[in-house]
Amino acid sequence: MIGYLNLILRLTIWFLLTADLSVANIILGVCIALLLPGRPKRLGLLKDWLRALWETLVAIPQAYLEAVEIIFCPHNQEDVTMEQVKPQRTPGLIFLDIFIITFTPKTIVLKYREDGWYEVHWVRRRKKRRKQG
Repeated sequence: MIGYLNLILRLTIWFLLTADLSVANIILGVCIALLLPGRPKRLGLLKDWLRALWETLVAIPQAYLEAVEIIFCPHNQEDVTMEQVKPQRTPGLIFLDIFIITFTPKTIVLKYREDGWYEVHWVRRRKKRRKQG
C-alpha cells in the first residue's frame, strides 16, 4: 500500500511540474516514477499517509477562506517561527507536510532543516491597540 502512495505522490509531482495530461506524458510519468530509486530507510505507516492526505483535503477550503480573509482584512505583520517535524516522518510525508503548510496563503516554509525543524513564514493581522485614556 505504501508503494502505491509513493507512486501516486511521484506522479502528482510529475503532473504538477509538466502540466500535461496527454497519454504520452502519463506513460512517461509512470515510467519515470517506477524507475526513480526509492530510499526505504523507514516505511511510513499507512495511518500517517491517510492523515496527511486528509490534511491536504482540509487545506483546500482553508486556503480559500484565508485568501478571502486577506482580501478583506489586510495582514501586515510578518513572523518567522520554527516548527518541529512530526516524529518518524519519511521523505514523502515531509514533502506533504511542507506542501500543506505552503498551500495556504498565510504561510510558507522557508527552509527544511535536517535536524527536524521547518522555518515557517507567517503573515498575520496586526492586533489593534486600545487607546488608553
